[in-house]
Amino acid sequence: MRNIAILASGTGTNAENIIKYFSNKNTAKVSLVLSNKRQAQVLKRAEENNIRTVFFEHKEFYVTGKVLRYLMLYKIDFIVLAGFLWLVPENIIEQYAGRIINIHPALLPAYGGKGMYGEIVHKTVLTNKDKESGITIHYVNKFYDKGDIIFQTRVKVDPSDTPASLAEKVHSLEYLHYPKIIEDLVVKLPDFSFKGPDEA
Repeated sequence: MRNIAILASGTGTNAENIIKYFSNKNTAKVSLVLSNKRQAQVLKRAEENNIRTVFFEHKEFYVTGKVLRYLMLYKIDFIVLAGFLWLVPENIIEQYAGRIINIHPALLPAYGGKGMYGEIVHKTVLTNKDKESGITIHYVNKFYDKGDIIFQTRVKVDPSDTPASLAEKVHSLEYLHYPKIIEDLVVKLPDFSFKGPDEA
């Protein structure tokens, strides 16, 4: 049984969908949900599903290594970003090479990079009169939205679409595909060599 950690900054609908997907699986489970926002709805959703939660501050992520120690302590095998807005620090990327993925609400490399998330992406797609949008699942590296692409799927953009209606279409793709891609990747993982929390 592999242990998954989710990093999220917002409402947590994707995180909750992933938690529920794995709740009856014997391949993996969501063991930890971490957020950089104390009042983020994702923490409440996780607690309601009996998942351990951690709030962390900027310094604990980038300076003291506290977040990495948590990941080691709870023997996390795989990290999933679900609406998480900070760059992942290099110490975590190095420890979890090939074991961190993100989902982006557009067809990368279009509409990626710092500041491009959520409604901002959908508004930009509509402003540019694109005929399609979609989702991209990709590995995480030290640059925003630049990791190798794992999976993409598309949805038609209608002339009548608004940012809200396009977001709904994209969310449907996220809910359908993200948990399955996570599972496909997790079951293929080699065993992880954990350092103790004091070694990380």
